Amino acid sequence: MAYTHLYASPLGGITLASDGEALIGLWFEGQRHFGAGLAGEQAEKPLPVFDQAERWLNLYFSGGRPDFTPPLRPRGTAFQEAVWRRLLAIPYGCTAAYGEIAASLGLPPGAARAVGGAVGRNPISLIIPCHRVVGTNGNLTGYAGGIERKKRLLELERG
Repeated sequence: MAYTHLYASPLGGITLASDGEALIGLWFEGQRHFGAGLAGEQAEKPLPVFDQAERWLNLYFSGGRPDFTPPLRPRGTAFQEAVWRRLLAIPYGCTAAYGEIAASLGLPPGAARAVGGAVGRNPISLIIPCHRVVGTNGNLTGYAGGIERKKRLLELERG
């Protein structure tokens, strides 16, 4: 059973999903791969993890730097999960290139494309900051939530 909760952000509706204890999803309305991994029964239900996620999102969208992370349990392959853990290490207001992430994981330079595939399937957008991943020379490249949202999120973090 998965539980869901809706959050109204300044950048559009967000659906939060939980297994009852941790977040398993956070997607902007209309985002590519929306609801990936939400098979089976779903129900809206108030949960402490949703309260924590709302506190995080409220602080984030008000221009603050959340100093906590709600419990997270993203589901993916071992490779995807390694990439998502690496995304959590990108500091607020900073960016990292796909190739840098590949290198930090001990992968060859050609693995940047595979890293991009894992980044694009991140099921907990924003809190696992896939919007902080950029192309070579800082170019804004794909974002499942849309390039305009990515641009606005990066601007928010840079003040």
